[in-house]
Amino acid sequence: MAQPLFRAVATSTRPLYQLLRCVNFTNKIHVLITEEGIRFSADLSRVMQGTASLDKKLFASYHLNLGESDDESSQPDLPSFQINLPALLETLQIFGAVDVATRAQKAEQDPYRSNLRNYRPDAFSNQALGIGGTCCLQLAEEGAPLSIIIEESGVKTVANLTTYVPEIPEDIPFDRDELAYKIIMQSRYLLDGLAELSPNGPKRLTITTSRGPPYLTLAGNGDLGTTVVDFAKGRELLETLSVQERWVQTYKFDLIKSSTEAMRIASKISLRGDRQGVLSLQFMVEVEGGGVSFLDFRFVPFISHEDDEDGQEGGEGEGEEGGEGDEPDRGDEEL
Repeated sequence: MAQPLFRAVATSTRPLYQLLRCVNFTNKIHVLITEEGIRFSADLSRVMQGTASLDKKLFASYHLNLGESDDESSQPDLPSFQINLPALLETLQIFGAVDVATRAQKAEQDPYRSNLRNYRPDAFSNQALGIGGTCCLQLAEEGAPLSIIIEESGVKTVANLTTYVPEIPEDIPFDRDELAYKIIMQSRYLLDGLAELSPNGPKRLTITTSRGPPYLTLAGNGDLGTTVVDFAKGRELLETLSVQERWVQTYKFDLIKSSTEAMRIASKISLRGDRQGVLSLQFMVEVEGGGVSFLDFRFVPFISHEDDEDGQEGGEGEGEEGGEGDEPDRGDEEL
């Protein structure tokens, strides 16, 4: 029997589901399978891009059978396709469904139940008992469906998700050699800052960084007025602060809000802005069993004019140069 082009087996889909849910802002997502892991990239009209990098260490076994290229001087093409992300997420939720249903039934019968206890696995859960359960991602060949094979408690479920010809969008260009600032902080602090702005229903978020206090300012602008949150300099708050020049850019608030799921599960975040105004948010996520994974987001700003309070959305014409081959970071700096 011929070996599949790709096959990976996980004993837990929780980290996979958590990471992929963070980039669930478009229906179709681009998938690239490499020797080091799987990269899922989402694009929203080239004004927002998000990438979830699933390291091969998240899987109990990981095999990519590329074979040999006809041309000795070139490497075999890596599997690349598009897939319906909501369908994949829904399928991954099947894993553990039997165990979750059992715990939910027990919780309803427990008069002393609490929200905390309901989500905590008990001594008789499948995970604690070591009952076999696996989730296999398999691609038989280029152009074939992506098969999700789930085996748990003697029950086997197979879902074949259609793969589409990839339409690879150009990366939003981000010039790492021309950074205006770089800030590393705990992601929950940024999440708390956005939560302070949300009640007024802001339409735009203005980010200001400066070399003097306040070093980082978030301003939410909406019909009800403007709310401002300042971040003071301090090792316990801003772990790394490097500001080359004062930097002010405005973004659509709902786009930034789309990355809040990543803020919830990440331990640290790196905020960077280049001189074109592109915002980069890189999240470091500590996954089960040790190791880390990374989530990357890029945002294109509104074109700002001093005399134009409304401005224009700069998604199509911003930074057309320097985008080729500019791969998202994989934690090769402070994170």
